[in-house]
Amino acid sequence: MRLGGAHAAVRRIWTVELRPQAGGPTLVCPSCTARTFPLQASSARSAALAHLACHVRADALPAYLRSCQCRLQGCVWHPPHRGCAGRVLLALTRDLGGRTWRLADACAACAAATSHTAVVPDTLLSPRRPAASAPVRPRAHGDEPQRVREMLTYLASALGCVTSPAARLLALQCALRADTHGCARLSAGLLRGMRLHRRTEAWQELAEDGWLDLSAPRTAPLQVRLLDDAALDQAPGRSARRRAAHWALKPAPLIVPATAKPAERLTALVLAAHTTAAGSTADMAVVARLCGYSPQQTGVLLDRLVAARTLTTWHHQRDTDEVRWQSAAPHHRPVSPPRAPLRTDRCQVRSKSLE
Repeated sequence: MRLGGAHAAVRRIWTVELRPQAGGPTLVCPSCTARTFPLQASSARSAALAHLACHVRADALPAYLRSCQCRLQGCVWHPPHRGCAGRVLLALTRDLGGRTWRLADACAACAAATSHTAVVPDTLLSPRRPAASAPVRPRAHGDEPQRVREMLTYLASALGCVTSPAARLLALQCALRADTHGCARLSAGLLRGMRLHRRTEAWQELAEDGWLDLSAPRTAPLQVRLLDDAALDQAPGRSARRRAAHWALKPAPLIVPATAKPAERLTALVLAAHTTAAGSTADMAVVARLCGYSPQQTGVLLDRLVAARTLTTWHHQRDTDEVRWQSAAPHHRPVSPPRAPLRTDRCQVRSKSLE
């Protein structure tokens, strides 16, 4: 039995600030003895996130001792909501256009109500990267949705709020397919299958955001190098992440038509990543944040998925901010004698919408 008030609340709030200087940006951490650290401009954001992760690892605390720091501050970090609820999570918040970053314990309700906030999965706070030669222990089948959900959570904080759905889908594939050096190769066939072949504007978004380096955007296979070290501090090994990347291309049970736009594909992927044996439900604020849209725009996208017969129905419970959905039943075709294979590699031209 857990007794309330049996221990004093432990402060678990860490904040760093990136300050521009003549000789390059400087990281300022009030929690450290040496409060300022010179940084390289290309790795400033990665260094800030890595610095916060070091504080979390150094100040590890059992789950039963952790409490919602937002509530202890009087819930000043977000607009009024129905109150604290859910388990205590690590919430990463970006303020002032990316100059200030805060990592703190917060309950699920406060984390969902705080703007520019993403929940940091435990797998992104592993003490060290796995060695390249270390054997990878196989994971149980079915972990792919969890891997994708964790990476989408990371990208919601690492990428800018105006990043397009096409760029987010490309960033997800790069992060899941990257090796221990941060390099990833995406074949032309893979990009055609995603309907993102030769979408140079999406790659340019990620490059201008300082998230990756793209030397030759028109080469095949396309090679990129991730500039955000936080994308590499993850578990499990590369083979498991590549399986998650493959699942993200056709995230069962939500399959979108071939003509679906990137915004609809990303929304279906977010829903599929939150579909479990217990049910198909998530907070609307979480779904909207992972999609990069407002809740109103996300509702429009859910209506499109219903029109495309990816979903049969969806409902937003506004008093709890919970959204529920039901995937369309798969179409079973009768077995017929084998015929000559048909070519299905024809690309279709799409128009932009909600991008």
